[in-house]
Amino acid sequence: MLGWQFSEYIPEDEGSIFDKLLKLFQELLLHTSGNVSEALSWLTEIDRKYKLTNDEYGMADFIQDLIDNGYITSGEVSGMPGYVPTSKMEIALRRNALDEVFGKLKKTKLGNHSTKFDGRGDEQATELRPYEFGDRLDTIAVSESLRNAHINHGIEEFQLTPEDLEVQETFYQSQTSTVLMIDISHSMILYGEDRITPAKKVALALSELITTRYPKDTLDILVFGNDAWQIEIKDLPYLEVGPYHTNTVAGLELAMELLKKRRNPNKQIFMITDGKPTCIKKGKKYYQNSFGLDRTIVTRTLNLATKCRKMSIPITTFMIARDPYLVNFVDQFTKANNGKAFYSNLQGLGEFVFLDYKNNKRRRR
Repeated sequence: MLGWQFSEYIPEDEGSIFDKLLKLFQELLLHTSGNVSEALSWLTEIDRKYKLTNDEYGMADFIQDLIDNGYITSGEVSGMPGYVPTSKMEIALRRNALDEVFGKLKKTKLGNHSTKFDGRGDEQATELRPYEFGDRLDTIAVSESLRNAHINHGIEEFQLTPEDLEVQETFYQSQTSTVLMIDISHSMILYGEDRITPAKKVALALSELITTRYPKDTLDILVFGNDAWQIEIKDLPYLEVGPYHTNTVAGLELAMELLKKRRNPNKQIFMITDGKPTCIKKGKKYYQNSFGLDRTIVTRTLNLATKCRKMSIPITTFMIARDPYLVNFVDQFTKANNGKAFYSNLQGLGEFVFLDYKNNKRRRR
């Protein structure tokens, strides 16, 4: 008779009390945009409700361990003395995000996007070929070239000519320059739904993925509201939503400007947003319209999407919404750019980023 056989449930070892509290504290740090005092206050309330600590190890011990382990340090918060996260905590947040968002990622050779094509790269192939003008000197096969010189010119009158030189082939390795755009308009926390924290997690994970697994690639990060400005990786945990409209045009213009400075032939833009463009700048004044799809704003946005297509810069849009009129706009935007678009809930956002990033990495232009 077919049926189910149940085995004994053995819970996984969750580690020490400090380890459990540290995971919660790191999650709360993202929600509070790096405010240590607020995160500790929330953690204290959770401890009171769920009894995470005991008589032998309390919150005071946890705070002291955070200091001793170099996760937080004394500093100024809004002009008042307090605690701030250290660089060690920032690295830990990125690594945690990488594990959470890209947990299915398999280990590969560090920093390489090897292909089957011969060309400039760091991994040597077994084949040799005659030297050609423009080949790098460090790829010359010295022993084989000297042997050719002896054979061609004799031992008594040694000379080395370009015809004697042979070059060690290397495998072509693709490199990509990426700009990640993050929407920090007010709609990212509208109606009580926190959309900025998952967006930050994806950005943290992507930055850790590129800097550790693909160190020869480049990643620029920018945020956009009424305007757009560039931020550094270390700023990601501290991102906050502002009272902004969504100036997608400003974000795309800055992204294109950043990519123009990159020499890699492969360039791409990732844009994480939850709504339509509602703002553009005309001269020194802002033109804003939050109601529906404004034709003036949409036209400017679509024109930039087309311009990116002509510059061979694909845009992958991750829309955290499924309203019909928003889907229609993203379809127009994606068609104008010949890019990609994903409509996802917050839980599926990271997996979509990972899958599309790998596809772009394997594409050779």
